Amino acid sequence: MVLGGAAVAATAALSALTGSSAAHRTVTALAPDIRSESVFSRARGRFVNLVLLLPHSVPAQGLPMAVVLHARGGTARAATPNGMAPYLARATESGRVPAFGLVAVDGGPYAYWHESVPGDDPMAMLLDEVPNWLAVRGLGGAHGRPFAATGTSMGGFGALVYTRRRHERGTPLAATGVLAPALLTEWDEMREREAFRDEQAWAALDPLRHTDTLGDTPLGVWCGTSDPFVVGTRRFVRRADPEVARFSEGGHSGNFYTSTVPGLVSFLGRYAPGPAEPHA
Repeated sequence: MVLGGAAVAATAALSALTGSSAAHRTVTALAPDIRSESVFSRARGRFVNLVLLLPHSVPAQGLPMAVVLHARGGTARAATPNGMAPYLARATESGRVPAFGLVAVDGGPYAYWHESVPGDDPMAMLLDEVPNWLAVRGLGGAHGRPFAATGTSMGGFGALVYTRRRHERGTPLAATGVLAPALLTEWDEMREREAFRDEQAWAALDPLRHTDTLGDTPLGVWCGTSDPFVVGTRRFVRRADPEVARFSEGGHSGNFYTSTVPGLVSFLGRYAPGPAEPHA
């Protein structure tokens, strides 16, 4: 997440909640509403950053959570558009949107949110581990499953694959919003990214070819008219018929992503459930 402000580190001797053999974890307050910690992902075979954005004006217990997938070359700490954290905090405090939080994890810089390298499966992490990490922190209800997903570029690709997988598991998302999703139309372009072993592996996951697997999850799509992924994104919009589709002036840039924040927060907030009761 693009944060701003000085990070203030606070080490807490807490019992292990990560499923790892570590006896303690370090929680870092990155901003008043944001904290980060390192957790062990068995699905990825490594420690990853778990970043939580929790608006300070509401109790965190039971807070609905949306998962944010970072772009290519990114990490959990740079997953959201610049300004999204303070905007969500203000929108929640003013009552413009129902209260919800955001969670981001490291999915690998070039993996396109799937098992591009054997033994390193970020999609399994999202599906099987993130809910546990949230639940033991009292977030997202008893099962800890995010109610929504969002992502930028490669993260948008991954958010659509995640939407498909949640639908296939019978736990569909309430909403998915994607910014400039990295939807390429030619294998030669995707092959250069070295994220899929062959064209067949890409075709099996490519959201452009599988819009019928997304179920009834409401979709929101934002893309700049000068974005290199605009052709694939327009094709996706024609096939998927999302609830929200916004094409406006801009490229594949931070300025454009920031311009989408009000619409994205409003869209996700429209589908946020009320805070869950503590699980007995």
